[in-house]
Formats: sequence, C-alpha cells, structure tokens
Amino acid sequence: MSSPTISKPTFEHHHSGLGLSKPKPRVSWRFLTTVSQDPVQDWVQTAYELEITSPSTGTVAVHHVDSEQSVLVPWPAAALSSREAVTVRVRCQGKKQEDGTRNVTSWTEWSEPATAEAAFLQRSDWKASFITSSKRFGDGPLQPVRFRKDFSIPPEHKTSFKARLYITSLGVRDAYINGKPVSDVCLAPGWTSYKHRLNYSVYDVTSLLSPEGTNTICAEVGEGWYATRLGFKAGKRFWYGEELGLLAQLEIASRKATPIFEVLSDDSWLCGPSSIRSSELYDGEAIDIRLEQLDWSSSGGSMRLSGKIKILPWTSANLVSPDAPPVRVTESRSPVEIFLSRSGKVILDFGQNLVGKLHVKSVHLPKGAQLSFRHAEVMEHGELGVRPLRFAKAIDTITGSGETIRDWTPRFTFHGFRYVQVDGWPSASGQPQNEEILALVMHSDLKRRGLFNCSNASVNQLHKNVVWSMRGNFLSIPTDCPQRDERLGWTGDIQVFCPSASYLFDTTGMLGNWLEDVAAEQLEDWRGGIPGLVCPDVLPPHWPHIPQAVWDDVTILTPNDLYQYSADTDLLERQFVSMQTWLDKGVDRGDDGLWNPDQWQLSDWLDPTAPPDDPGSSRTDDVMVADAYLVHVTGVFAHICAKLRKNLLSAKYAADAARLRALFQHKYITPHGNLMSNSQTGVALAIQFDLYATAAHRFVAANSLKKLVRRARFNIATGFAGTPVILHALTTSKLPQIAYRMLLEKSCPSWLYPITMGATTIWERWDSMLPDGTINPGQMTSFNHYALGAVADWLHGSVGGISPLEPGWKVVKVRPVPGGNLTSAEVSFDGPYGLVSCAWKLEENGTRFVMSLVVPPNSTAVVTLPSELSASVSDEEEPSRQVGSGSHRFVCEYVAGAWPPKAIVAAHRPPAEENVAT
Repeated sequence: MSSPTISKPTFEHHHSGLGLSKPKPRVSWRFLTTVSQDPVQDWVQTAYELEITSPSTGTVAVHHVDSEQSVLVPWPAAALSSREAVTVRVRCQGKKQEDGTRNVTSWTEWSEPATAEAAFLQRSDWKASFITSSKRFGDGPLQPVRFRKDFSIPPEHKTSFKARLYITSLGVRDAYINGKPVSDVCLAPGWTSYKHRLNYSVYDVTSLLSPEGTNTICAEVGEGWYATRLGFKAGKRFWYGEELGLLAQLEIASRKATPIFEVLSDDSWLCGPSSIRSSELYDGEAIDIRLEQLDWSSSGGSMRLSGKIKILPWTSANLVSPDAPPVRVTESRSPVEIFLSRSGKVILDFGQNLVGKLHVKSVHLPKGAQLSFRHAEVMEHGELGVRPLRFAKAIDTITGSGETIRDWTPRFTFHGFRYVQVDGWPSASGQPQNEEILALVMHSDLKRRGLFNCSNASVNQLHKNVVWSMRGNFLSIPTDCPQRDERLGWTGDIQVFCPSASYLFDTTGMLGNWLEDVAAEQLEDWRGGIPGLVCPDVLPPHWPHIPQAVWDDVTILTPNDLYQYSADTDLLERQFVSMQTWLDKGVDRGDDGLWNPDQWQLSDWLDPTAPPDDPGSSRTDDVMVADAYLVHVTGVFAHICAKLRKNLLSAKYAADAARLRALFQHKYITPHGNLMSNSQTGVALAIQFDLYATAAHRFVAANSLKKLVRRARFNIATGFAGTPVILHALTTSKLPQIAYRMLLEKSCPSWLYPITMGATTIWERWDSMLPDGTINPGQMTSFNHYALGAVADWLHGSVGGISPLEPGWKVVKVRPVPGGNLTSAEVSFDGPYGLVSCAWKLEENGTRFVMSLVVPPNSTAVVTLPSELSASVSDEEEPSRQVGSGSHRFVCEYVAGAWPPKAIVAAHRPPAEENVAT
C-alpha cells in the first residue's frame, strides 16, 4: 500500500532554520509530488513522528503524535537554548480510502533531515559592542566605513570546530572572512523600524576560517536606509542616526574545548574610509578606484585601515533574527539591444523593467576617467525618461585608476530600470559589448508558490508583469515603487495586493515581520492607535497624521490574508492588539459609528478620471468607500476573534458589524436597491462586501454594475479601492462574460492597455504613458507599481479556479469560471500541504469542458464545475462534490454566454469598436 513522500521539515516561517528566534519552533512538512508519481489517492494523515537528534550530545528522541496536523505542529521536545542546534526528521502514517473503507497505511519513509538552530534568545548572549569610526567620513552623504580585525584561533579550538557569525549594522553592510564574503546577501540587515526592531543575521562561517595562522574578519557599512536621504520632496537624511555602525560576534565552538572562543566588535578593531565615495539609495553609488585596496579584507593583505574605533551606545531597538528571507541577486540578464538615443547617447535595453543593479565584467578606465550609468524605466521620444525619478539621480559612477576593473557592481544601492544610459565607456564607439555588462535582479528571496497560464497571450503577459512588479517591490519591505525618491512601504498598496502576493510567493515570513513594525509604530503613545500610511514611517514631518480607511485597514485585512494562506493563529494573536486598537481608537467615527463624514479619505486613489496633479480626485464618494470598508473590516475582525476563541469579543464585533451594515444600507442604499454613489468602485465594493440586504437589491446592483461597465465601453473606472474587487464583483453577480470583456479590453484605461505599449511591469497609473509615447504629466508616475495588479487574485481564483476554502489550503475551493475568448487555463499552487494544480480546456468547439485536478495528500478539494454555476444572485447553494488527494478528471457540458458583450453607446453614435485582446 503506497504512502506519500515527505518534504524536509521547516520551522515557523523561517527562510532557512539557521537563527530561529523561538525556543520551541513549530514544525511543518509538505507532501511531495514528482513528475512520474501522482499524489497518493484519498490519503489522510492520522499520526506523525518527529525524530529530534542533538549533534552535541548524540541523543535521539522520537515523539509520536496521533494527529492529522502537518502544518505548524507544536514543538514536542524541550525548549532550545541560545545557539542550540538539532536535526529533525519526520514520518507519517495515514489512512487511504479503498473499496469504500479507510485502511491504515504503513509509515512513510523518513524525510530528509533539517537543522533547527536557535539564534540568540537573550540580550545577555550579546557580548560585542556597536562600533563606529571615531572620525566621520562625509557630512551627508556619508562615505561607507570599513572595519577589520585580525585574530588567531587558539590551539584548543583548532579541531572539530564550528563557527557562527552573529552580525548587524547601523546602515547596510557586506562582511568578509579571509577575503571571502560570508554570504550572498545584499543590503543586510534590510529595512525595519530601526527604533523598534533591528534585524541581525546568523551565518555558518566554519569553512571560511583557517585553523592555522592569522584570520581576518572585515565589514563594510554604507548608509542604506539608516542614514541616507529618504522620502519624497527632497526627503530627509539621518532618520535613524548619523553614525554608521557595526555589531559583530564571531563564535568558534569546539567539542574539545570550553568555553566558546569569541571575536567581538570592540575598540581593538581598525577602521577607515571605503573607496566608495558615496552610496545612496536614490542617487546611486560613486566609487574611486584610485582609492581601492583590493586585498583590504584578506588575511595578510596590506593594511591602510588605521582609524580608531568609537564605541556606540547600545540600541534601544530589539535585536531580531527574522523569519523573512534576505535580499539576494536571483537572476542576471544581458542587454537585448544597445543603441543610440536621438541625441547620440549610448543606451542599454535589458528588455525587462526590473529592480537591481549592473555588473560590469571588465573595463579598463584611464586614471581619473569617469564612467557613469544612469538608470530609468522607459524611453520618452527617443531619450531616457528620467522625469518620473523626481529628485532621485539614479546614477552610478566609477572613477578609473588606470588598471583594469573586473567584476564591478554597486554594493549598497539598487535601481528600478529597463534602460541604462552609459557615459564614458572607453571604446572608440563609446559602446560596451553585449557580453560586458549584465543587469542583476534583486529582491527578497521569497519562495515561488503560484503559477498561472492561459490561452490568451496578452493575459499571460499581464500576469508576468504582476510577478515582475512584485519581485521588484518586495525588497526587504513591500514598497510602492523602486525607482524614484520614494520606495516606501505604503500600507494601502500591500493591503489590496496581499492575496495576489501570497499566491505568487510565500510571503508569510516577510509580511509577518513587516506587520510587527506596523504594530510597533502604531502603538506608540502619541499616535492614538493610528498606523502610519507608510511603514517604516518616514513621511515628511508636515504630513498630517490622520486615520485612513483602506490604508490603515492593513492592520486587520493583511494579517487575515496571511492567515488564509498559512492557518497561523499565532500570527493573528501577535497582531491582535494592533487590530483592536485600530478599530476601537484609530477610526475617526461620526455619531452613528460609521466614519466621520468630514474626514478626507484617500479611498479610491488614482481613479482614472483623476487629473494628473490630483490623483485623489475620485468619482466615488470617499466616505462611502471608507464606510464600506469599515463594515467589512469589523466583520473580518469578528471572525478573527472567533478563530482565537475570544467568543465574547467575537459576539460584540459581529453585532457591531451587523449594526454598521444596517446603517450603511440606510445611509447609502435606496429602498429599491440603488447605491448613492453609483460607480464601478461603489457598486463593486457593496457587492463584494455583502452590503445589500436582499436578493432583490443584489439583482439591482448586478444590473447597475453591468450597465456601468457597458457604458464605460468596458474600460476600467476604478482606483486602489475598486480595482481589486471589480472582476470579483462581476463574477459574484453572475456576469462572467462582462468580467472577461473588461479584462480583455485594450484601450486606455484597462489592464491590457500597458501591454499594447510594451509594458513589462504593472504601472502606477492606468496611463503612466500616453498613447503618443509621452510620460503622464503627473509628477507621481511610476512604471513599476503592483497595486493595480491585484487583478491577479481573480485570475488565480476564477479563471484558474483554485483558492483556499479553509485557512492554509487544507480544503481547496475549485470553481473555474471559463469565459471570454479563453479556451484553456492552468494554475498551480505549491502550498502548505503540497502542490495543488488545476488545468482546464474547452473541446468540441467550446461545448465540452475538461479539467484535470491534482490534490496533495492530507487535504481535500470541493469542486464545482461550470455546468453547475448558478446564474442567480440569490443565496442558492451551488452543487459541489468533495474529493480527496490524488489526480482527478472532470468533464461537463459547457454553454458560454453571449460573446462579446456589447457596449452601450448613445443612439446617435456609431457602435463601439471592439478592442479585445485575442
């Protein structure tokens, strides 16, 4: 009797298992599927065993648990102490449905072992000091600082040793041992709310150390987010401090010696200025190779570092070993074209709008000669389109020494770009060869989870653009854009995009850590329970601190989205005070408990009719949008309370939600069912948030929304609030062909208009570039913004047909809704239980629907076929069937609705031109 194959265990939501911050980390495992082996049919786990081995003592303990749980199971052993490492294997037993009976299967094979190693769990574990140079290099920007320490390993520690480096910095850093990088991580420790939480890293550096002779540990620290200029309108420097610092603790443990041998950052280190003159996130990096000492980080290298060290006070922030994966280079791309601009400038085109930096393989610059690279996302009328960068220069500069420069890349900056203008390349043509320069793609190294593909090439490109925008804007924190003088963690953007993001990549560790910063800042005494619009909060000092629906609702909706994808109630519990504080103290309420009607709201930001210089001007009433969100968020919080078994609070907030819903209906919906703010956004929100009282009202709403979309000639008329829900609302209203027609519209504004203009990422505005190739005149124009890509959630759940029916994907909802001119689609999600995949196609001239479905072991799926989809907006239940793990095939008749739907135009106007992507 066959049993599934078990993955290597993982711990909490940690990216590697090295440096766990919890002494009793929860354990998860998945059930693997191979190309040649489908999942075991109808298999459910009934028991598991965790084998925990201590390498230091050799003890092995096997813990047996009768349970179906395989995600975030409790740690069964004694709590880990700081630095303690164990190896963990898992095996499972289950039941398999055969001949109508459940038969117990044999135990699976043991999984591959995984190592769980604790970080520093006590403040007292830190013996090192924060250090900086006693001399400051630069007034702003600050010149990066190099630190160095030579040491020898004592005789008693030279055999059978392991070495760990615990390190963080005030600024971003690279670290080296004996001239070799300790990791491939970029821009560590990343960006957190440095006054509350400062990340540190744990590295296994055993292989980098030499038992004999002198060893050298070095680090180079640049401004990063800690001290650089941050924020728009010229920004501000030194948000967190004016001195770049390092904290490093190298520990070497040997089985033959105690105690641990330590190399600590202290006043015995040497320091000095870098050859990098300046390195800023917005403006770029400038290096003078004449000042470079190539072997400065190597043992035995000639030393010019002679500066004295100053000990800094200990930080007020908590030092944290994060779950979130670090930033890495994940891909390299060669130019697809090298050409001259209209004015004769050399331009590199990498064929993809991306986030990262350049890598120059080799260039020989005369002494004192300068070579510069200016980055931008688009070309405008034959020249580099730099106006959207605002005050960001985005220029990297090299000053030559007369020697050949090899493998140069900026250390402490990143850019958003597709095009690079090269000035000063030392060749007769002034142009590099294609193979001499690469673009390095950088982002937080999240695990990819979800895939999508369909028969329409334009829709596939739209989905690719969403993925690229997410990659570029998930760099340490979830940002709005990666190129201009902003790059901030706007809460509204991630709030609307989180469901799409969590399908595409495993975001729970990264966004969970970021939410801790949101809460830490929100709960500061002076804030009144109101989170910042950006986190970390570096908005200009004059920026008003006022509550905002949609944006501040991130405190509740984003934890809930992460819960839907992870089933992690601990995350909900951790964020609970933040959630409740927002609802009870942060929301500015009127006398009736809804929003204060005089409070200005961002609401449906970037409605396509908003003027370029007034992006908050929306055709949908902003307070109505806020009230719709308030009803929804209150109901979500009531459900969260129930999940956490806070039953009295759940009842209270459920009653609040019902009362607010009735008030919303009285205030905004006529007795006939018409909505006061009759717009695509308004009606879509009311439908999707279930704000209509009766089926008759939902019928009116469906007709209203249908008419609004047809009158708009299927162009989008929504901003930040409406875009994530408009296609969901049309599908909920049993109008799938209208939804598909809107999706496939190519004229501006639409999702596919940017595709017709060559976009490779999601734009900030529907018309970031005008049809004549002119950049939108608004000063706020980005070509890499994921928010309007929230439509991907509909592609995954409605076109592809899979979504979580129960938190954590224990039960999968399978409900594909074919439509438009699509004849096939396939999706997959590599989730907590394993790979879920669904592929469907239309056969026999579109009248026969055929679907294949793969469900991983220990989970089930509830399947509704297109022939069973209800055409009524009433609450009638659709037929479905529940299937267990394994491969399944379904076939049904399919009757498509009329295609394409027709626009409503004035009687004296000619019929609307069909502009449908095929």
